[in-house]
Amino acid sequence: MAVFQTIKEMLLPVRPVMTETVIPAPQTSYSIEPLTSKSVRELVRLNARCFLNGENYTKATFTYLLNDPETVSYQMLTEAGAMVGFIFAIRNTNGTAHLTTIGIAPEHRRRGLGSELLKHLEGRLVEKGLSIVALEVRVSNTTAQALYQMAGYACVQRLENYYHNGEDGFLMTKSLY
Repeated sequence: MAVFQTIKEMLLPVRPVMTETVIPAPQTSYSIEPLTSKSVRELVRLNARCFLNGENYTKATFTYLLNDPETVSYQMLTEAGAMVGFIFAIRNTNGTAHLTTIGIAPEHRRRGLGSELLKHLEGRLVEKGLSIVALEVRVSNTTAQALYQMAGYACVQRLENYYHNGEDGFLMTKSLY
């Protein structure tokens, strides 16, 4: 039975059993550190909480990304060491990067943590010589769109039926120079 559960965790996204009631976490200080494969279980759980009705990455996807030398990833940690945010980008050979996912724990939102993670990632991408970042965002996710627009991203294309449920997406880009 343990083998079946392990295979299931690798192949299927984690879905919360019910929607959670969000109670804002107490104020704390945060730090940003690189993600490692040691954090994959915590990452999968946090991802499922961040995207209750969206596209969730599986444990296998995160494991792949964390071991891919072209992936750049960071985590946001509380003072006590709990992961409350993450961000991933993949470096392309043409001097661009693709922001694949960013998430902040619901109880830590509305504190500017997404902006901090995004700014940190962009700084590291510039250090690596990358000049453009691209991402996709759901048309319905106006909160994420506002975050990206405030960070200087522009919508360049509507992507019809982009997501598994048929929802459209927007392609957004930003020049880092």
